[in-house]
Amino acid sequence: MVQAAQKLILHVAIFLVAHLLTLVSATEKHTKKIIHECSDYKILQPSPKLSLQIILHAILLWASMGFLMPIAILVIRMKNQEENGRRLKMIVYAHAALQIVSVLLVAIAIIMSVINLENFFDNTHQRLGLALYVAIWLPLVAGIFRPDRGTKYRGVWYAFHWLIGVTVTLLGIVAVYLGLQAYNTKTRRSIRVWNWLFSAEVAVIAFIYLLQEKWHYIKQSGGILSKDSVRPTDQEASPTQKKELAPMS
Repeated sequence: MVQAAQKLILHVAIFLVAHLLTLVSATEKHTKKIIHECSDYKILQPSPKLSLQIILHAILLWASMGFLMPIAILVIRMKNQEENGRRLKMIVYAHAALQIVSVLLVAIAIIMSVINLENFFDNTHQRLGLALYVAIWLPLVAGIFRPDRGTKYRGVWYAFHWLIGVTVTLLGIVAVYLGLQAYNTKTRRSIRVWNWLFSAEVAVIAFIYLLQEKWHYIKQSGGILSKDSVRPTDQEASPTQKKELAPMS
């Protein structure tokens, strides 16, 4: 039941992300049209110091929500195919470490944004960023208060932890796209290369996520095929088989 719900939510999330990317592309075209038609539109020319602060803010948020959090999800999913107790602990510790570093990077980026950048929360990127700054702590807190295996609330905790983690990661990816769009709107600098690079990264992560979903089936199918392909040789045949295969005199 939980796996079916996970698959349903995953498909809905992928659809929503694809729809949001379409909206971002359409918004970029509409913004260019408005700027072209309005001759008195003031284009922001940031100072070198402000440009550096914007770049650091973007790098920190990308590293946190656009890279480390998706990688943390891929890492913890490796636990489903692992039976060695020591390796299981290493996977859990790696997942927790990635989550902690991700939260710290977001905190640094938010502090830099509040101190150095204008934050009127008059656009979707800033509002979503504020919401994510609150939501990103939920998976970490849920991981700290994880119930023991076999307890009554373990299944509920697992569903909540998985759902909030995937949701925050998907919204973080959307926030990165919206941040690029906001930068393009204010400075009129091209973001096409960064959009393509980030889209390629998201595609690779999504492919690995889906591959992990079917990896056990792929390995099992490969094992079945390899067993079926083995045929006994004359040397491996039993005496009874050899008699049956021997030509009649």
